[in-house]
Amino acid sequence: MRLNWWNEGLQLKLRIHPAGLVLAVFYAIACWATRQLSLDQFYLPAGIRVAAVLLCPPRFWPYLLLGEYAYFAQMRYPMIEKYGMAWAVLASASLMPAVMLITHGCRKVLANSVNARLLAIALLSSVLVTLLNVSLSQLLWPTPPADSVLAFLSRAVRFSVGDFIAILTVAPLALLWARRNVEQGWKTIFTGPTAVALSVMTLLGVTATLIPSEASALRTSLQLLMGLPAIALTCLHGWRGAAVGVPALNLIIGLTTPKPYAAAFDASAFTTQQIMAITGVALLLLGSRISHYHRRYQLREVGEKNAINLARSSHMASESDLRERAIHLRKLGDGIDLSLSEVINWLNSHGHSAIANSLTHTANVHSRLFREQASMVYPTALEQLGLYVALQAGGVRAAWVNTHRVAEPRLAGDPCRLSLDLQLAAYRTLIDAVSLLLKSEPGQVIVRARCIGLKRQRGIVMTASLLDRHRALSDATTRLVRDRLAGRTLAFGGSVRCRQNRIIMVLVESAAPLRRESAESAVSGTSIASHSWDGQQAQA
Repeated sequence: MRLNWWNEGLQLKLRIHPAGLVLAVFYAIACWATRQLSLDQFYLPAGIRVAAVLLCPPRFWPYLLLGEYAYFAQMRYPMIEKYGMAWAVLASASLMPAVMLITHGCRKVLANSVNARLLAIALLSSVLVTLLNVSLSQLLWPTPPADSVLAFLSRAVRFSVGDFIAILTVAPLALLWARRNVEQGWKTIFTGPTAVALSVMTLLGVTATLIPSEASALRTSLQLLMGLPAIALTCLHGWRGAAVGVPALNLIIGLTTPKPYAAAFDASAFTTQQIMAITGVALLLLGSRISHYHRRYQLREVGEKNAINLARSSHMASESDLRERAIHLRKLGDGIDLSLSEVINWLNSHGHSAIANSLTHTANVHSRLFREQASMVYPTALEQLGLYVALQAGGVRAAWVNTHRVAEPRLAGDPCRLSLDLQLAAYRTLIDAVSLLLKSEPGQVIVRARCIGLKRQRGIVMTASLLDRHRALSDATTRLVRDRLAGRTLAFGGSVRCRQNRIIMVLVESAAPLRRESAESAVSGTSIASHSWDGQQAQA
């Protein structure tokens, strides 16, 4: 049974994709067309080979082999009589598998770095393909080139550099296209600055071709100046800019090199190409690092925005809870006042006027103190009358007056134009700042606040400072300010800093029109409504 396959044969299933055949045809045509524009020192089919392997998934690699063999068949069939069948077959059949093997290995070893993988594939492919070409020609040609060792190495270096430059010309563009769905905003590179840079490079390249051969130094200088727009693109767009600038640079220099025949060699242009090859590698590495740090910055920025939004939501949720507690305390106070009023009326009706008057005085004093403490839990007056009234008429102002150290607040602007969330944050921040100064620093304290408005933002600037201008805040106070106040100010897009004798706090928000989702019933006299309020504003 085991030998049935010998008698019956093997059944192989071969599935041919029409798209693969089309790919093979296009690959062969691309190699043939670019060969007409190439020199040994700038061999574009080598770049097409690597770019095709990078772009196509492995299941389409057999079709690339088919296209490669078709391209070499039409090119090397006339050479069989001169160089032999063995060379024509082996030299044509070994190049693409070598590049595929290198690409497969680099994808495994350098899976996390696209740029390092590209440069490794370019270097290894150019060296290995060149070694295969020159070695097979030495071994299989009927009359191999009678080169010395130095001439052999010189020819190998020239071919390797030509292949490497061609790979750097085509492969970055292929990778840029392959990552078009991964890179965010990759189309932004094809904008005005890129068009200007490419136009300048083209103008310099065309101008260099018009310079006579006697002024080769001037032509070389113009070609080197073409690197400046490529550097600018790299700085503007990172790796994407290098992936456009480096191929354009190599392509313009390669296409403007004189081509009297296919094996022609221009020594001055080759020197420039070597310099540009090194420059291209440096720009690709630099662009990769720029893109890496740009992505890290974007991730950090997104994380900071999310953290600020979470902190702001947390503050608003805390304020909502405090408001509910203040409402409950006010209800308790109203109930106590009502009960005391009934007792006082009963005493007056039974002739105990002295006791009733004493109880009335005591009840009024304690009711006022109770409501001042309740207003410090949550400033309900701020909802209806604004931040400045809450600072001047609430329990906070009474507490400041009792210390005999806080001067009359100096307030400017209209806080009612600010959102309720921002006013609450400013209220809490200013109270905490004054409390820190009262506990940590001696002397009188001055409170200032001014509402500000810009084109797209509005906010409030507050300062809590010592009256003595020559007394600076201590290091301990500065640390406390940073630890306790920075979180709330950052949550509202502001900042807090200490400067000499004062604490400066800035809170800002968008200047878009806002409407308040206020409570359904307002504060009336000494009582407030019992309806809940979510403490949020919506854009109109």
